[in-house]
Amino acid sequence: MIPGPVGVLKELGQTAVPAGEPDIFCMTIIGQIEGHFVLPPHNKTTKYEHIIPQLVAAEQNKTIKGLLIILNTVGGDVEAGLAIAEMIASLSKPTVTVVIGGGHSIGVPIAVSSTYSIIAESATMTIHPIRMNGLVIGVPQTFEYMERMQERMVKFVTSHSRITESQFKDLMFKTGELNRDIGTAVGGQDAVRFGLMDEVGGIGAALAHLNRMIAAAPPLMNDTLPQGGLTQ
Repeated sequence: MIPGPVGVLKELGQTAVPAGEPDIFCMTIIGQIEGHFVLPPHNKTTKYEHIIPQLVAAEQNKTIKGLLIILNTVGGDVEAGLAIAEMIASLSKPTVTVVIGGGHSIGVPIAVSSTYSIIAESATMTIHPIRMNGLVIGVPQTFEYMERMQERMVKFVTSHSRITESQFKDLMFKTGELNRDIGTAVGGQDAVRFGLMDEVGGIGAALAHLNRMIAAAPPLMNDTLPQGGLTQ
């Protein structure tokens, strides 16, 4: 058991879900998103088994009225990233994501999964096809599975942002943009221009927009949520 808020901050890189004020829960997704395999200890990671229970607890906590998700990630495990993105998208409370530094690879679906998305002007988002490492069985079913997984990611991003599927795939398969690779590095202004993100800004703009959404939310939105929740 991790002792107290200091232990939570040290071990998880997260602040504990507050018992009272403030009414906004801040969550950070940093480094590499870790999936079913534990990454080396020198890697800075975000573990989905830490994020998912916190999202459930924040949803059930009646004192929390909105969530601020801050991203600076290089990407990582596809299924773990999509699981986190689906959890954020399914929350009933207002959510705002802020990309600072980078929201690369599978960080893109997480960035667009919120009610409103903001990106720093100097931040970038790398869009590229999914990859598979480790032992790969060279049969047609393997490539079909990868293609279906990629379609899941494309469908999620296009359904939670204003970018079209054709435009997103154009960015994904573009050549000459990345060194020895295919894909596109999209900057802050371009991410908004493509319809991937909603606004260029920072923490101040994110909190201001989140507070406006909380103020405009129906009174019963949080009052009807069940009592209790997971202890964090």
